[in-house]
Amino acid sequence: MNIVTRLADMGIELPPAAAPVASYVPVVVQGNLAFVSGQLPFIGGKLVTGKLGSDLGTERGVQAARACGLMILAQLEAADLLDRVARVVKLGGFVACTPDFTDQPKVANGASDLMVEVFGDAGKHARSAVGVPVLPLNAAVEVDAIVALKG
Repeated sequence: MNIVTRLADMGIELPPAAAPVASYVPVVVQGNLAFVSGQLPFIGGKLVTGKLGSDLGTERGVQAARACGLMILAQLEAADLLDRVARVVKLGGFVACTPDFTDQPKVANGASDLMVEVFGDAGKHARSAVGVPVLPLNAAVEVDAIVALKG
């Protein structure tokens, strides 16, 4: 079963792939690896903004990270790579937060859990989850990815 069909069976609809907001491309393929640029969280077509620990709670952060994961999948789909995913190698999670917020790993689980949900064992990956003072466009979360491709 291809991934697009699997997503449909799971009731998951991918958002339109977002256009770059600066001087970069969404996906670069080098060898058998696809590097997906940092993706921002759009829920219902609206960017999730603010800081975790002051403006947003952890659960909203988890939802935002999942939305970033959906956008990663959308970028892979737009690059005609989604059905070539052999393994999600690494995710990088960036969480805009207050200095005392320490639930970055819980927030990043929103994207991580999505990858396992979609790809099974091939969705298990290495990861970083870090707190930052601000993200582009005041986004609450940003997630990038490195994905291994089949043939």
